[in-house]
Amino acid sequence: MQRISMLGSGFIGRFYADSLQGQRSRDKIVSIYSRREESAKKFADDYNVAHWTTDMEASIAHPDVNVVCISLPNNLHEAAVALCCKHKKGVICTKPLGRNAEEAKRMLEMVEAAGIFNGYLEDLVYTPKFLKALDSVQSGALGRILWAKSRETHPGPHSEWFWDKEQAGGGCILDLGCHCVEIARSFIGKDIKPVEVMCWADTQVKPIDAEDHAIGLVKYENGAIGQFEVSWTFRGGLDLRDEVMGTEGTIWLNSFLRTGFDMFTTGKGADYVAEKAESNTGWLFPVGDELNELGYNHMFADMFNAIENNRPARETFYDGYVVNAVLDAAYRSAASKQWEPVQLDIWRGQTGLTKPQTLVDYDADYYLVKEEMTHFGAKKLILKEKKSGQIIERVL
Repeated sequence: MQRISMLGSGFIGRFYADSLQGQRSRDKIVSIYSRREESAKKFADDYNVAHWTTDMEASIAHPDVNVVCISLPNNLHEAAVALCCKHKKGVICTKPLGRNAEEAKRMLEMVEAAGIFNGYLEDLVYTPKFLKALDSVQSGALGRILWAKSRETHPGPHSEWFWDKEQAGGGCILDLGCHCVEIARSFIGKDIKPVEVMCWADTQVKPIDAEDHAIGLVKYENGAIGQFEVSWTFRGGLDLRDEVMGTEGTIWLNSFLRTGFDMFTTGKGADYVAEKAESNTGWLFPVGDELNELGYNHMFADMFNAIENNRPARETFYDGYVVNAVLDAAYRSAASKQWEPVQLDIWRGQTGLTKPQTLVDYDADYYLVKEEMTHFGAKKLILKEKKSGQIIERVL
């Protein structure tokens, strides 16, 4: 059983609480910290939490607590992590880990120096569809991964601090791009180094200082490309989609919005439908089990099983640091309009990789470009002559 201090009583804290006290049915939030007394009391009542406080350190240091869950605004993560290190409490932190790579690096170095368990709560790499897809990729079903694309778009976040650039550290790139980068990085290989980023970003709709729409490309050392599309301006709900292309196959994932559950209602009796749904009338697309479909159940099961088995979680502060470094490069690129290098002071993966050889021998004289069956039943080969470089076709 894990005994949890929950830091933060807002939207994501409640999502976490619903999963924490549901999936394994043996973990318990024993202390809730909130900056507002009324919010702390309400959370404690709703989730039957014995101890509530507006003193963050008191919640972390509570004698019944063995792991701290940070679900606070981005600008408060580092201070919370420092207190966890001071009191030697394991810590799991919502995404993004920091407002930038420097913050994330400091947090990584703190937890490793303190020797405490650390987990990065990147729920979208724990969704059932993602886990199944990743297993297929890692078993070689798609061959060598060439391109991984991830899209997250919706009408904008729930809490006021997200819209404040100082507290949040950025806009939709930081809020949503962190998901997309880690999804693509997982498919390409987390030991493959991201080397440079090209990103477009703009503030198209919202009256804010940060960006509300962005598209980026992340180049990896082995030649693979990651792509992210993020927006706080998309109308129609929460759109989560991933695509993976390899030399031997392709995967398309649709995790939200169009889930195979379509419903029409006039709105009579309608209430909450799904996260970031914009309407409760007309054609709606509910989600059967949001906690499961968004990965929270699998994520916390992994975190707590890792604690109990004395192993690292699938997602650690190191992963959060790498993601922050990629997003820092994205922000630099959006400003410079150029490819910008990913600056990683700490890298624990492979080094010195080059783009793999793509030539496939057909025979001693030719490389195979393509093989196909025609509509008239004959096999056609597209070949490249090794000596001259000439492309020919041969019908068998």
